[in-house]
Formats: sequence, structure tokens, C-alpha cells
Amino acid sequence: MKVTHIPFQQTGFFSKTMRDYLEKNESIQAYYHNFPDIDGFSKQIKEKKTAISLASREVLVEVLKDQYANVDISEVTEINISSLKDENTFTITTGHQLNLFTGPLYFLYKIISTINLCEELSKKFPKQHFVPIYWMATEDHDFDEINYFNFRGTKVSWNRPDGGAVGRFDTDGLDEVLAVFSQHLGGSRNAIYLKELFQKAYVEHDNLAGATRYIANELFKEYGLVVIDADNADLKRLFAPIVKDELLNQTSFKAVSETIEEFGKEYKVQVNPREINQFYLTDTLRERIIFEDGKYIVNDTEITFSEEEILEELESHPERFSPNVIMRPLYQEVILPNLCYIGGGGELAYWLELKSYFEKVDIPFPILLLRNSVQVVSEKQGKKLQNLSISYEEVFMKQHELLAKKVRENSDIQFSFQDAQTLLEQQFAALQRVAEQTDVSFVGAVNAQHKKQMKGLENLQKRLLRAEKRKHADLVNRITDLQDQLLPNQALEERQRNFSEYYLEYGSGFVKALKEALEPLQLEFTILEL
Repeated sequence: MKVTHIPFQQTGFFSKTMRDYLEKNESIQAYYHNFPDIDGFSKQIKEKKTAISLASREVLVEVLKDQYANVDISEVTEINISSLKDENTFTITTGHQLNLFTGPLYFLYKIISTINLCEELSKKFPKQHFVPIYWMATEDHDFDEINYFNFRGTKVSWNRPDGGAVGRFDTDGLDEVLAVFSQHLGGSRNAIYLKELFQKAYVEHDNLAGATRYIANELFKEYGLVVIDADNADLKRLFAPIVKDELLNQTSFKAVSETIEEFGKEYKVQVNPREINQFYLTDTLRERIIFEDGKYIVNDTEITFSEEEILEELESHPERFSPNVIMRPLYQEVILPNLCYIGGGGELAYWLELKSYFEKVDIPFPILLLRNSVQVVSEKQGKKLQNLSISYEEVFMKQHELLAKKVRENSDIQFSFQDAQTLLEQQFAALQRVAEQTDVSFVGAVNAQHKKQMKGLENLQKRLLRAEKRKHADLVNRITDLQDQLLPNQALEERQRNFSEYYLEYGSGFVKALKEALEPLQLEFTILEL
């Protein structure tokens, strides 16, 4: 195994928001609290220690013990759950949708980043205990985003009626998905494990939340991962005062709206708040709560409440109130002794919109850490890159730019169009000075000819490159094929492939290699050559 790191910024796949965050740019500093470094964690520990009560910790532990009642739990996970009652225990959290069979590869990278950060903090802060948490997004209702995964270019899908929170979906029909998936796997030892993992998760569990917990536990229980399903009445009762404030005062809407007005001047706004950022949740629906004409209305239903009635509903059935993307982060920070949220660039971008809201309700804003990203390179692919003189940084270039660069490097024709353009610019600058001493019509003629000549030179450069590409067709094809393997659809493979492709080849060694390679606080992109 060989591990190489390059800056996230050099891959070209990360937004201005994330680039500025990683560089601590002054323009983004107002939107985060403590930075993800050891000094930042030291400050966060002191703040969070007094922000969560012993009573809340005890509720959390009892809920987790109940959720793990029928799970084959490891000793280290059991210890981690029990330790959450202790005021010196803190969590590091990542979250993810309930994608079928974990969905894209970065599911693993999120969780291993979380586990490794806990281990690193344990060494830096030996008096504290750190627990890795995977927060299942069981209350999401975007089924079309999670009902498939990609395996070797084939989309493996689960078709069923939509409606309500996905964590409550029964697993009917997933035995048929397994039959289709199995046809692609073969009969190797690793293939048999993957089939059994799918079978025990989806065919032997009643709902999607239970199935996803099973998979995450099977893959990561030896590292003490704790999986939480926050779709729970006891946990939501802890959050009920915040929900009440939301219903009566629309605090999140006011605070976040003020933030994004400024944030949007420099960065892309990821999410916009609604006046009430709560859904009404039952087994069959998850619909927005709207305040209109003095009534609380559940969108697209006949359900309505007066103020008194909805507050009574909240008191009696807190589980029926589900936070949207604006309030879910706050819910997490209310019920967990959490220090840090680990997520992708898009996730962290919307967290950055929320700091002022956290301050309004007096909840510590967590550290935000960009998860590890990985490009897996096989030994064979590594040799091809070396033979083609392609660096890891060059792998992430736009394909047409990479091909142009490598064709020029391998061409026998040594002609600099840049030099020619510079010379042409100098000549027309001299003509411009002459033109300015005559009349306006001559100035216009010079400018027109300047534009024409520069365009002509640009066209000649393109024609020469096309001719050289034909001459070096074998080189072009080899580079194209290799980059397409590494970056399917010209995107990071972690968003395209499922872990099963690599598990089929490397078995549990793949997870162990990731565990050994990922360094969360290094804040760099990882190249893993296996």
C-alpha cells in the first residue's frame, strides 16, 4: 500500500466555499467557530462540557441501548455507549442518507474519518473519551436519492412506493434486488460475504433503518462505531423546547435569512430557510408545517392545528415533529455531547449558514471538518500512470486539458504559441500607438485586425493539436481509457462507485487499508495505491 496526499484545492472538485474554509480566508471566518485543529478541539471540549446535562446523557444512553437490543454489538461499541453518561465523554459525528447498500464509496470515508479522528483526539486529550457516531438520516423522504447503487457501471435499483420517512420503510422487494445483484458478483469468498451481508441486512430486517444499522455495525463494530436513529420520541422530547420556539417565533428563519443575505454576496447559498423549518411526520407522510391565517397547516393534507392544539401535539407526540435541513444540525447538537461534524463540501457549506442561529438559541456551534476524500489506484493503474508520465495532480485535470498537455510533451514539433501570441500582442501594441496619432477609423481597423489575427492564431493552435492527437492516437486512447477508469463520468469515483467493487477484490483488507491511510486533520486529498 502506498499513500500520497495532495491539496484538496488541486483536484478542481471542491467549491470556493471549501477552498476558502480550508485556507481560513478572512471572508469566511464569521461563519464558523473553532477550526478543526488541536487548539480548536481544546476550546470546543471546554464549551461543550457544560452545554449538555447529565439527564440528557442518560436519555441518550437508554435510547441507544434500546436500539442496539437485537444487534450483535462489539465490546468496544458497548463501552462507548455506556461511556456517554460521563461528562468527559464527547462524540464526533458524521451523517449520511440510508442509501441502498451504503450507496457511494464516500459513505466509508465519512465513517472512517470519524473513527480515526476519535483515536487521534484520544491521544491528544487522554483525560477525555471520544465516541464515533454515525447519524442515520432516517427521517429523509427523498427516496429517489437513495434507492440504488452503482456496481461496475450497472445501476442496481429498488422500486417501491414512496411516502414518509425512509427509515420506516419496510424492506419488501429487496430479496429481488439481491437476486439481481448476485448475478454480478460471482462465487468468490468475498462475493459470498457481500451476498450474505445484503441478505442479513435487507431480507432479515423489517425496515430500512434496521438494515442500515446492521451494515454499518458489521463493517465498523470492531472500531467502536455507534449508530444512532434520532427518529425517537424520547430524543425529540429533549428537543421540544427548540421546536416550540420555532413554531411560535420562527427563530431559525430570521437568523438564517440574515446570515445568507451576507453569505450569498461571496458564496453560493446551499439552503434557504422556510418560515417554519419543521415537518409533520407519521408512518405514511412527512409534510411541511405552514402557519397561515392563524392556523398551523400540514401541507397537502386536511390536518390543521390552532396554536394551543399544536403545542399540545408537541407535548404529547414529539416524535411527530421532524426537523428539516435547517434544524436537523441543531437537533443533533442538542441531544449529543458533540464536538465536531464531519461531512462533504456541500454539507459543510450549509452548516456555515447556521452559526448565528446556534448563537440565538445558545447552543455551541460544532467544529466542521471536511471528510477525507480518496482516489483508489490499483498497482496496475499506478504503473500505467508512471509509464505515461502522469502525476497524481494531473489525473484530476479536465480530460481535454490533460490530453493537450501530454500530446504537446510527446510532440516532435517544438513551437510555442504562447511566444507567438506575445509577439503578436507587442506588434499590435506598436500599431495601436501609431493609430492613436491618426484618426478614429484607423484605430478601429487596427483593433479589428488585432482580434482577427489572435483568433486565427488560436485556430491554428487547435488545428495543430488535432493533427498531433491523430499522430499520437495510441497515446490519446491510453490516457483517455486510464482517466475514465479512475474518474468515471469525469467525476470523483467516490461519488460513482459502491464499496462492493473494491470489497470484491480486496475483501476486509480494503476497510483496513482505508483505516490505516486516512488522516482527518491533515486536510488533504488521499491517493491510495493498492
